[in-house]
Amino acid sequence: MMTLIGPPPINVRNVLHFPLSAEQTMGMPAVQHDSMPRRRWTAAQVRDLIDESRPSPRYELIDGELLVTPSPGYAHQFAVMAFWNALDEYVKTEEIGIVMVSPADLELIEENVTQPDVFVHPAIDPADPDKGMTWTDINSLVLAIEIISPSSVRFDRIVKRDYYMDRARISEYWVVDLVAQIVERWTPSSTTPIIDRKSLTWQPPGAKSALDIDLEALFEEIRTASRMPRRI
Repeated sequence: MMTLIGPPPINVRNVLHFPLSAEQTMGMPAVQHDSMPRRRWTAAQVRDLIDESRPSPRYELIDGELLVTPSPGYAHQFAVMAFWNALDEYVKTEEIGIVMVSPADLELIEENVTQPDVFVHPAIDPADPDKGMTWTDINSLVLAIEIISPSSVRFDRIVKRDYYMDRARISEYWVVDLVAQIVERWTPSSTTPIIDRKSLTWQPPGAKSALDIDLEALFEEIRTASRMPRRI
């Protein structure tokens, strides 16, 4: 379940309040009335919540809205590693950049913090060689991937899509639906996604050859490992 704290980005009335003093509590549904004060969070406040030694809950910030995602399920995490594994060798061979997984702390646009499930960032040098690479060194992405759940679908398909495509202008954004066994692929110039079911071919800018992913085999691997029922 994903929790939204702050003013709804698309005029949503129902929100979940997540008290800072109860990070292990899911929070209870509450009705947001127009008369209630609406808090806008800052990137500094969100970073105060983030503990890099603890992967959950995951905190993200888009346009002042704090999104809180509790610990993901087994199938979700297996899918994260399956997509990382499918990308890693190709990204290294093509010298595109580096494949990473969250928890992360990316501020591609000032005062917005996101943590894609899987992402590829260009190979860059740290701003401070004495400290080495930090999340603040990453200001662009080649690819961002989100593995959706029923509670996160609206944020991943609408809020984050608009942020990544229209504002951060990353090269490509994938929304992975494990139930439907599809990948929705978005680019900044697209008005509708490419829907891939059986296979996926990806050739990002700068790559000499394309990557072909057998999605049917990948989804079957995820389903088998996590004991998910077969798609009807």
